[in-house]
Amino acid sequence: MAGEFDVLVIGGGPGGYVAALRAAQLGLRTALVEREHLGGICLNWGCIPTKSLLHAADTLRRIRGADALGIAVAEPSVDFVRVMDRSRAVAQRLNRGVAHLLRKAGVAVLEGHAAFEADRAVRVRLADGNEERLQARHTIIATGARAKTLAQLPFDGERVWSYRDALCARELPRSLIVVGAGAIGMEFASFYATLGTRVTVVEAEPRVLPGGDSEVSEFVGKAFARDGIELRTGARLRRAEVDPAGVRVTLENAGGLETLQAERALLAIGLAGNTEDLGLVHTQVRVERSFIVVDAAGATQVPGIHAIGDVAGPPMLAHKASHQALACVDRIANARAHGQAPAPLIPACVYSHPQSASVGLTEEQARASGRPLRVGRFPLEANGKAIAIGEAAGFVKTVFDADTGALLGAQIVGADAPELIHGFVLAGTLEATEAELIETVFPHPTVSEAMHESVLAAFGRPLHV
Repeated sequence: MAGEFDVLVIGGGPGGYVAALRAAQLGLRTALVEREHLGGICLNWGCIPTKSLLHAADTLRRIRGADALGIAVAEPSVDFVRVMDRSRAVAQRLNRGVAHLLRKAGVAVLEGHAAFEADRAVRVRLADGNEERLQARHTIIATGARAKTLAQLPFDGERVWSYRDALCARELPRSLIVVGAGAIGMEFASFYATLGTRVTVVEAEPRVLPGGDSEVSEFVGKAFARDGIELRTGARLRRAEVDPAGVRVTLENAGGLETLQAERALLAIGLAGNTEDLGLVHTQVRVERSFIVVDAAGATQVPGIHAIGDVAGPPMLAHKASHQALACVDRIANARAHGQAPAPLIPACVYSHPQSASVGLTEEQARASGRPLRVGRFPLEANGKAIAIGEAAGFVKTVFDADTGALLGAQIVGADAPELIHGFVLAGTLEATEAELIETVFPHPTVSEAMHESVLAAFGRPLHV
């Protein structure tokens, strides 16, 4: 397969495979190198399999609550191995789907590890032990990121888990310490607690979901506590011991030292870019704190070398990677520009119970800018559909520029929040004003009506509170 390509993509995740498909779609001779599984972390070890697990947990929760609807059921039993096996089967099915799409598009796919020998020359060590040398006019690095670890609590796959280990467990642990209260940690905490594990979440910052809106964080934290999940915020891990009985950690917080013990610990303290072993020393590509430095469309300072997705830094989200892929390839091909969404317009979702989603600025961020604001809030307990389906816990919050009426940000917490946030994403992308949102007709009865009511509330016109 040695030869010249128009586009060579290193990494087959949601950034890499989308870039390869788009390049082939535009008639560019395209190759993709993937060292492990097509679909990347998202499809195989992240977004998709975790949603299978969380759907199982949500189904269990709904069955347990069926009596409130007049449906009498016995306490359901959980076959933990089958729950985990279904999650893996879903990932494998979609992995095969990505392979099919690449074949259909005519993308040359190589299984192996790629490293630069020069700006336009890449050596691929194939899975079968052979090597290929490829040249390309443009190389797109889409190698993703990996879980960070702690020196005092390294992963061992048995007592100390990464997210991969948490997706492959064969026995439900009786107790679990989750270190890190971002999206990954909170989703796994929610899943395991629902199935019966005693879960404690440890977070160094003062609140869970520390990167998001403080009201959402407070609401989710209280909901977790009601579900029996213990929270230790503002707590730093000082010592850790691992033995056959489990994991013992010592935390330091405002009250002093505290020791916790559990069968397992899960580290979810962030991600580091996969930039090692790429041969970047043979190029002038800049790497800062494990992430490749790029412009808005993924170009590095080296002509012909690009980087997209997690390896190019936060926000580390699959949909951001796919969007960057399209923008990057369209610029390479001089095609109609695929707009590069500014980072604030990229939605973020958390699929724990309760779910939450956001786009744009939080209220705190907007106030820090010094501009005059209008903020609207509407509780789901005042929404007819939410009450009817027994999902009235949550709220919608919108933040507007008081002078221009521009939507600056929105947050939703409650059932199906990730399925609703796109309405505000679209509004922000199209630069809709408050007047246009107020005049929009929302279907009744739907939970989405709470979005409309939040906008009305921001401008002093709420109807149902």
